[in-house]
Amino acid sequence: MPEVRIPAFAKINLRLDILGKRADGFHELRTIFQTISLYDELRLRSTRRPGITLSIRGNETLSQEPSRKNLVYRAVEALRSELSLRGGVEIELTKKIPAGRGLGGGSSDAAAALVGYLRLMSRNLPAARLMEIAASLGADVPFFLLGGRALGVNRGDEIYPLPDISRQAILVVSPKAIHVPTPEAYRWLKAKPLRLTKSAANHKLFEFCALCWSAQGSGLSNDFERAVFRRHPRLGKIKRDLLQRGAAEASLAGSGSAVFGVFPSPAMARRAAVGFQGDQTFVCETVSRDRYIRLVNGTR
Repeated sequence: MPEVRIPAFAKINLRLDILGKRADGFHELRTIFQTISLYDELRLRSTRRPGITLSIRGNETLSQEPSRKNLVYRAVEALRSELSLRGGVEIELTKKIPAGRGLGGGSSDAAAALVGYLRLMSRNLPAARLMEIAASLGADVPFFLLGGRALGVNRGDEIYPLPDISRQAILVVSPKAIHVPTPEAYRWLKAKPLRLTKSAANHKLFEFCALCWSAQGSGLSNDFERAVFRRHPRLGKIKRDLLQRGAAEASLAGSGSAVFGVFPSPAMARRAAVGFQGDQTFVCETVSRDRYIRLVNGTR
């Protein structure tokens, strides 16, 4: 039977600015996404058995949830409906990206499922329509169709590619005992209603875009940090420890609870990881857009 293997890479946010709460209940964001080399893996196979079969390895909690709730299942289901496909597909998801840590694992899995299923079935969709389907699955999913470094606006689902930065060594620290649900993080933030006029919003976007194009990876910032660190002081301590252990910069990953540091070299990142014995640590690196596309498309 035909089979496709595809990696699903994690992300960090080099900047995450929250402008306010919109009238539709969502929050207006300006963020810079960056893919990193930590990844899950999907294997998709055509089968004679009808429907979608999903199995998950490496995460007991996800493996016990109903398959239909998983973003991978929903992504393939959306494409089957869009393209009126009826053949059976068996999907095996091997998890390495810790769930609920702000690293985008679920969203990346969904994007990989979209790309992988189209490849498996030898079908194509216009890029704009594929982006629409991705956005319907989650605000971060469209980014993972592009990878590299990119600007996200609105809910983070409107994506603009940015020039890649030079390869950076990254140490991700994922505390095992701390979980930060994103809806909770937004509630802790207590963002004020968005009151920007269209012209003011466009001006802020222009300023942010200018920063994105000029900044080559420096100036990490995340508006979630103050609220999340107040609730979970140890995350603030992890950030301070990363800086003390040689990180040039450090930041909360998304809404948390993972914290990452940018190091001058992989060796320094590995040495720093020894200081976080009670936590999961991942020494990885940033992934450029060209490299991301090669790896996702299997051309390496």
